[in-house]
Amino acid sequence: MATRSRFSLLRNAITIFGVALTTSSALLFLTFFALDVFGFHSNPYMGLLFFLILPTFFILGLILIPIGMWLEHRRRSEGRASWMPSWPRIDFNDPYQRRVGAIVLACTVANVLIVSVAAYRGIEYMDSVQFCGQLCHEVMQPEFAGYQAGPHSRVACIQCHIGPGAPWFVQAKLSGLRQVYAVTFNTHSRPIPSPVTNLRPARDSCEQCHWPEKFHGDKIKTIREYANDQASTESVTTLQLHIGGVSVAKNTASGIHWHVGAMNTIQYVASDEKRQVIPYVKLDDGRGNVSVFRSDGVAGDTPPAGELRTLDCVDCHNRPSHTFALSAERAVDDAIADGAIDRSLPFIRREAVKALTASYPTSGAALPGMASAIDKFYRESYPAAPKSAVQQATATVQSLYQRNIFPTMKVGWGSYANNIGHAAFPGCFRCHDDSHKSKSGKAIPQDCSLCHTQLS
Repeated sequence: MATRSRFSLLRNAITIFGVALTTSSALLFLTFFALDVFGFHSNPYMGLLFFLILPTFFILGLILIPIGMWLEHRRRSEGRASWMPSWPRIDFNDPYQRRVGAIVLACTVANVLIVSVAAYRGIEYMDSVQFCGQLCHEVMQPEFAGYQAGPHSRVACIQCHIGPGAPWFVQAKLSGLRQVYAVTFNTHSRPIPSPVTNLRPARDSCEQCHWPEKFHGDKIKTIREYANDQASTESVTTLQLHIGGVSVAKNTASGIHWHVGAMNTIQYVASDEKRQVIPYVKLDDGRGNVSVFRSDGVAGDTPPAGELRTLDCVDCHNRPSHTFALSAERAVDDAIADGAIDRSLPFIRREAVKALTASYPTSGAALPGMASAIDKFYRESYPAAPKSAVQQATATVQSLYQRNIFPTMKVGWGSYANNIGHAAFPGCFRCHDDSHKSKSGKAIPQDCSLCHTQLS
């Protein structure tokens, strides 16, 4: 009878609500898990609901059950109802207790399995490209578009942003909590600041596939540009890039990858958050020679205020995955070179750039605005121009806009600097400008032939 009284504590509103919450969450989770196993869902918001929110409700229900029983106990102990004078005795010789014990044991096993599967699938889901790129749609839209069009679109986000090991996993999840808060309360930056300061070192991520010893020799690069004249006249620049490489066995390094040679340690301090202005560079060649180079106007023996950063891959390859066109002109030139825009259309280069750089009242007005402008130009000025070529050019221009312009996140042409080269951003010239000099007067040279030879 005492046992029956103990279990009678279940009869309170909080406990009943907890049981209902846990049971309904478990049933919904198991249903969705079965659908997920058979591939019947692809919406990221459904994943958030079923793999994160439902398990939370499930655990909350489990917590409410004993809380309700405790409150009920206290209520009865205040004289409003009878209560047991001692700890409960479990006697499995009693058929009723044996049945209840079996039910509790079965439920506990089931609950542990549910929580384990939910936790596993929750973590797996949070590590997915779908979660990283599509859940916070507006915030991550520019970065996800750049990722999808970039060379690493088949590499999962976590392989670069987290990597193996518990410490980086925990750090990433703690950072994620801050991001969830910022998104929830709309306090995040627009655009997302770059560079990301808490990334795993490139030697632990990039160099798992692209180690400096892998590169050697030169590479030919052809750059095609087009004029704004009627024929969109093409000019071609061919460069022999001195990629070089590193030999650990020979302790040598050459070409552009000399900067990350095992024997060299290059450190620098940037005076701005985007690392575009570098007034201090320190080189240790591993042979006992240390040189410090300061830009004009920077004096003293100690580094200026700021992070003393050791140069690695991402200081030059700072947009290895989330890539955007350097400019509207560059985007159109590449599209013409790829054949996505028919160069036989008169003034197509000029008109495409004009459409891409025009001001539109809203982002929703941009695509029809570009289509209207291009169509009007050819309809009025060159009515004999092939309509299919005009339509293809229009579609390509619209695609370039969608790929590079995100007004709600204040991302436009040139929002993100790209340190490869020096055509659109300082890039190499952040250090190689002849103005960074050591005490002996030696300068970091602005010598183009160090990195490339122009063949044509």
